[in-house]
Amino acid sequence: GIGKRFLVPRQLEEHGLDAQTLQLEDAAIQRVIEQYTREAGVRNLERELASLIRKSARRIAEGETVSAVSADDVEALLGPPRFSSQEKEGITRPGICIGMTWTPVGGELVFIESALLQGKPGLNLTGQLGDVMQESAEAALSYLRANAETYGIDRELLEKNENCAQLYAQYQPLWS
Repeated sequence: GIGKRFLVPRQLEEHGLDAQTLQLEDAAIQRVIEQYTREAGVRNLERELASLIRKSARRIAEGETVSAVSADDVEALLGPPRFSSQEKEGITRPGICIGMTWTPVGGELVFIESALLQGKPGLNLTGQLGDVMQESAEAALSYLRANAETYGIDRELLEKNENCAQLYAQYQPLWS
């Protein structure tokens, strides 16, 4: 995409290199996107690609034979990944799901954990939930109550106990 067609050639030129001297493999660019940037635009992507190319150019200038940057080279050049990819398979307990929320710089994945508690009937929401997320939780509980039989859930259990939803952000907000 944009990284390969525009950003990489511009950064190669700015660092005195060309595509014959240094190649960035598609898998390396993809790893930078997935593990080192978290924004809707390309500003941070270009910054990370510039760092990758600058460090490769330095290695070339020091006499190392470097003709390509692979996905395996990215961590050695940029350090540990800043963001981990969230995999659905990691959620194995009932009552936990993955949601998506927006931030000023793009989207963010969040864990939403729910539990049934002894106590007064109702819905208890914790965490920093905006109006839309609160409405979504209430709608989900209403849907579950209306379709309890379909899912093999004792409707009385839902109506006589407190339902608690806890939101855990997978990634800390970028501005903190």
